Amino acid sequence: MGQKKLLRFAAIKTFANVLEYPEGMQGQWNTFFKNDHPIVLELACGRGEYTVNLAKLYTDKNFIGIDIKGNRIYIGAKKCLDENITNAAFVRTQIEKLPDYFSVNEVDEIWITFPDPQLRTSRAKKRLTHPRFLRLYKKLLKPDGFIHLKTDSPDLYNFTKLVIELYQLILIDDCDDVYAKSNNEELKIKTHYEGLDIAQSDKIFYLKFKLPEIIIDKDEALTQLLQHEQSKIEG
Repeated sequence: MGQKKLLRFAAIKTFANVLEYPEGMQGQWNTFFKNDHPIVLELACGRGEYTVNLAKLYTDKNFIGIDIKGNRIYIGAKKCLDENITNAAFVRTQIEKLPDYFSVNEVDEIWITFPDPQLRTSRAKKRLTHPRFLRLYKKLLKPDGFIHLKTDSPDLYNFTKLVIELYQLILIDDCDDVYAKSNNEELKIKTHYEGLDIAQSDKIFYLKFKLPEIIIDKDEALTQLLQHEQSKIEG
């Protein structure tokens, strides 16, 4: 590990707004923030651009960036400390462990911004909008809570639309070209990875949806549909 990363890992251990694998935090986030405002998560937050800028937009909500990469969290956490942004914090952990840190119905919204689209069909279960993860989010989200996906990957966008349809999720908003068709202030926030234009799609996609009371089991049907699509691509 490089010297810069080592310094950042050491620094976040001293930051009051960074918690690493915290114990005993289930149901305690309003106490941590010293208010009863809604809790919003940004998953795989990287440098935390959405956590920081949404916290600036909505001072009546609390934002928590989640990521395993401490050297990336450092950037967002340091910015919050420098600018005295007190309604944002960061948790260093794996997304699969979220139920260890949040109690049932403790979270109001989840943002997933520019995640790794995991393009290979064999890695579909690692996509953050795969039903495997949606069932995990269901444990934390309030019944009327929202999930937001912003991505430059048409593959992840279309995959998520397939999941929404197949699993009968509740679609709230669907935009296939954010900067041409939307004036939503939330969607004007840009992340480091958006700037890299990795997918080279020339478009940014956005979906907002809610989870139903029960997420039906269509996993085998989803697997077959993905395999069918893959076989068509391979000819």
